[in-house]
Amino acid sequence: MLEREFKSAWEKYSENDIKEVTDLSERYKKFLSAAKTEREFVRDSLSECEAKGFKNIKDVKEIKAGDKIYGVNMDKNIFMFVIGSKPMAEGMNLLGAHIDSPRLDIKQNPLYEDNNLCLMETHYYGGVKKYQWVAQPMALHGVVFKENGERVDIVIGEDANDPVVGISDLLIHLSRKQMEKSLREGVEGEDLNVLVGSRPAKGDKDAKNSVKKYILEILNEKYGITEEDFVSAELTIVPAGMARDYGLDRSMIMAYGHDDKVCAYTSMEALFQVENPERTLGCILTDKEEVGSQGATGMHSRYFENLVAEILEKKGEGTARDLRECMMNSFMLSSDVSAAFDPNYPSVNEVKNTAFFNRGMVFNKYTGNGGKFGCNDANPEFMAMLRKIMNANNVSWQTAELGKVDMGGGGTIAYILANLGMNVIDAGIAVQNMHAPWEVISKADLFETYKGYVAFLKEAGK
Repeated sequence: MLEREFKSAWEKYSENDIKEVTDLSERYKKFLSAAKTEREFVRDSLSECEAKGFKNIKDVKEIKAGDKIYGVNMDKNIFMFVIGSKPMAEGMNLLGAHIDSPRLDIKQNPLYEDNNLCLMETHYYGGVKKYQWVAQPMALHGVVFKENGERVDIVIGEDANDPVVGISDLLIHLSRKQMEKSLREGVEGEDLNVLVGSRPAKGDKDAKNSVKKYILEILNEKYGITEEDFVSAELTIVPAGMARDYGLDRSMIMAYGHDDKVCAYTSMEALFQVENPERTLGCILTDKEEVGSQGATGMHSRYFENLVAEILEKKGEGTARDLRECMMNSFMLSSDVSAAFDPNYPSVNEVKNTAFFNRGMVFNKYTGNGGKFGCNDANPEFMAMLRKIMNANNVSWQTAELGKVDMGGGGTIAYILANLGMNVIDAGIAVQNMHAPWEVISKADLFETYKGYVAFLKEAGK
């Protein structure tokens, strides 16, 4: 066939396929609903990989083919490997995703009272449309470390019996001036203050900051923390509620954090499906992508290289040359989401190079913006290999750009790994409402991407 024909992945599914789509979707929804922060995602990933026989590299003295190894960095990154029979200098097959998502971070000195209302100050994290985060039920997630080193985990707003919190919006009746502003300016960053209470402390209703005092009493009674403990806390405001089926036909999933936990979850599940490979396989789940991948838990840190060096050493292949060749001979799918076509906003897309729901896994040869600035641009030799693998395994796939040229753009971790010399391409799932509190994906795309990741791990480099 000379022309390429795109079909909905649903058209090829048998009843058994649909059951697999449903089962994967249910597992993903359950996982995502409980893992809204990086620490929570690492916590639950750790439980899953240990149940699959993975061992902490710190507890392993020697590594051999067939071993399953993981490393955790500061509770915000987890890296999992299945060791191959070939020398690692011949390269690895890697899936790399990020597990941070846009949110609102609580400031270090957040609590204040204003006219008998208690609020918390926030600083938004990642690229958000600030107006989308008001008048929404929100939950408080995070961790507090006391001065004595004790760790306290906090989740308020997810249980049906929990209270929720939120950010007020200006009523339409008084918003004439606000409505004259641009969308960017309609809600200011410093106005994203979370309302957490309005009731004064018992027997203290006339005292200054009585409402704030009562909130502190509640937190102290339940968690044993004081106001100073906020200084050594990592608390975030995220949308409250679970991932849910979307659409009357239940063909989609609405959730907070699809970007990029949907690719992280499918990458992890794909790795679990492969035993005793020839090439060493890896799943990289990293942090800080939404703010540039900087810092000790971002992909720019040396943790990944140091971990691979430790694996090589414990495998008896620990020279500097082994490490360099391992990186340069590796193949990686930068498992990140792409923008799905939205019929409500067609003008931002060039439809021949746009991702559509139900057409399967999305390959973005390049991302970046303004002339591919800041992008990784995958080699055609690598794309030819991937085409062959996907077609041979009946994986539905498509290629896309992130909108029209000069319309906008974005980036991923792809270029960071490509800087080590490996072949890398962005490959993931199309998302509507990206970076909004509630994002939407197709269940068919979830399944096809999972299948594509498994096929890549098994066959790349053969």
